[in-house]
Amino acid sequence: MKNIFQKVVLALSAAALVFAAFPVTSAFAADDAPPASNERLEKAWARQLQAYEKIGNAFADVDAHVAKFQERIDKAAENGKDVAALQSALDAYAAALRSAQPIYASMESIVTTHAGFDASGKVTDAVQARSTMEQMRAKMQEIKSAMDGTFKALREAMKAFREANKPAEPKTDRDS
Repeated sequence: MKNIFQKVVLALSAAALVFAAFPVTSAFAADDAPPASNERLEKAWARQLQAYEKIGNAFADVDAHVAKFQERIDKAAENGKDVAALQSALDAYAAALRSAQPIYASMESIVTTHAGFDASGKVTDAVQARSTMEQMRAKMQEIKSAMDGTFKALREAMKAFREANKPAEPKTDRDS
């Protein structure tokens, strides 16, 4: 029994040493990135186009968009509410929208030429496709930095305004 146990332990040890000699991870050269498949490029391009359209909806009618917020602020001011923080946040947001609008307009040429992609979004030249996607990413980063978090600040200002101006809860019979 002792002899069989020793043989099993020896065999397991030998197997462990053999497996320890092989690397666990795959070997890529340090400078080379793993190649992106055309399918991955196509999916990423589709996501970028969706983001482009979503941003376009925000820029569709900046004046009407800002006027809607301004109308709410004016109504609150008429009711005697303190709207200074809201007005400041809206002014910053409107200015950021107007400054980012030309950046968005410059993205149109990238989308219409869609170098490296065909009309249906399929990759025709992977190198050009990567370049196109990098250009789009750079423009989206420009828009993000131009907006500088102003929409989030406006949303937070609205949240703080609502919290500060909550209507008093009416007393019920149970409260008495």
